[in-house]
Amino acid sequence: MAKVAGKTSSARETERAVAAHFAGRTDAGGFPEKAAWENAPAIQFDHDWRGKHADPRRETEVRLLWTPEALYLRFLARYHSLTVFPDAEPNGRRDQLWDRDVVEVFLQPEGGDAGRYKEFEVSPNGFWIDLDIAPGEKRDLKSGLKRRVRIDEKSRTWTAELALPMKSLTERFEPSAAWRVNFYRVEGASEPRFYSAWRPTETPVPNFHVPEAFGKLVFES
Repeated sequence: MAKVAGKTSSARETERAVAAHFAGRTDAGGFPEKAAWENAPAIQFDHDWRGKHADPRRETEVRLLWTPEALYLRFLARYHSLTVFPDAEPNGRRDQLWDRDVVEVFLQPEGGDAGRYKEFEVSPNGFWIDLDIAPGEKRDLKSGLKRRVRIDEKSRTWTAELALPMKSLTERFEPSAAWRVNFYRVEGASEPRFYSAWRPTETPVPNFHVPEAFGKLVFES
């Protein structure tokens, strides 16, 4: 089942994500302070990419905040086990990051091509990748994102915060615009891995690259 802002609904009914306006100060790391996230509605999902086989011990929660300069996301992921790459580029970028545990967001600003969207991923040890995706294309986005991660072994959760420069997402940000979005999670060292999606893609095999399955993202004033 998927839940938004504390209410439970079926995966098919959950179509809208809300980013709350952030007017406070960022901390020393460039992220909203902890209390600010409570103003953002929580999106929660624990089913697989088809909307089946719910596993509460692998639940993912996402919250979003925005300013004219940045879109902030916080993922809170419950886990069974963690599998990560031991190496990355000096700046933390890691190609094929999805072959290990990750949280992901795909963003499609309003007014763009239907098949083009931005992909962002971060792993439990802080590695990341950002991509500009279009039919037959996959290019490095070079967004200038910031990320911060924390693992809590006692509660078996890991948290990832992302700060995405708005200029890397759209040429001109309009808060009244409705974007398209989906959130994903991958966990497991080997197949069958746990492939989870907020908006189910319902493909025969795991596939997150289904923009027609994206939900709506609105920016709350």
